[in-house]
Amino acid sequence: MKLRCVVIDDEPLAVELLESYVRKTPFLELSGSYGSGSAAFEALHEQPVDLVFCDIQMPGLNGMELSRMLPAETRIVFTTAFSRYAVEGFRVNAVDYLLKPIGYTEFLAAAEKALAWFELNARTAAATASTSVPNTPGVAAKSLFVKTEYRLQQIEFDRILYIEGLKDYVKIHVEGEPHPVLSLMSLKSLEEQLPADRFIRVHRSYIVQPSKIRTIERNRIVFGKEYIPVSENYRQAFFDFLADHSPIV
Repeated sequence: MKLRCVVIDDEPLAVELLESYVRKTPFLELSGSYGSGSAAFEALHEQPVDLVFCDIQMPGLNGMELSRMLPAETRIVFTTAFSRYAVEGFRVNAVDYLLKPIGYTEFLAAAEKALAWFELNARTAAATASTSVPNTPGVAAKSLFVKTEYRLQQIEFDRILYIEGLKDYVKIHVEGEPHPVLSLMSLKSLEEQLPADRFIRVHRSYIVQPSKIRTIERNRIVFGKEYIPVSENYRQAFFDFLADHSPIV
């Protein structure tokens, strides 16, 4: 796999150094270099790339602001002389954060992290396609693959209790597991992969598997010590689902 990348920095020497690192890295392909965030923004929206090596402190549009305007599929590695931006960098899901002066060893490690992310993405797409068995009457998927901590994990539908959405992440609560599986994806995209006859959304932040429910108390679903709210917007559809699949008496 080759990753198309760009370098963004207002210091010409920094641009020259990173360009040389990109050229000596076999799986990277340099698509361009820019001296400002605003120039890069225009170019990247016309021709997106996979990976961006970007300085943070630049005049006009800085690197942190630019990162929030890039397509979701674009990964970013921050390159800066200031360590105080590290926490904010990881909040915007940066692949890595490199402090200047940057050696090739550090650069390569960051690039390999990005490569691992894209390879995992590709394997997930292939695995999802193979387990969903499209256009095959009478054959239903029994599990799905999710990305978690740079690996693929297969989760059987039968073991999922409920799923919690946390902005850019989901927490999949699995029967018999002490900790939920954390994955970088939206609740909506995961919902699209779940069989509609087994799972239903009960709140903008929660999807449940009704067959696993043992107690409903005051419009809350009880899973052990956890209480899942059933919001008014989803309440009627939820109780209709329960009536259709397991009549309430």
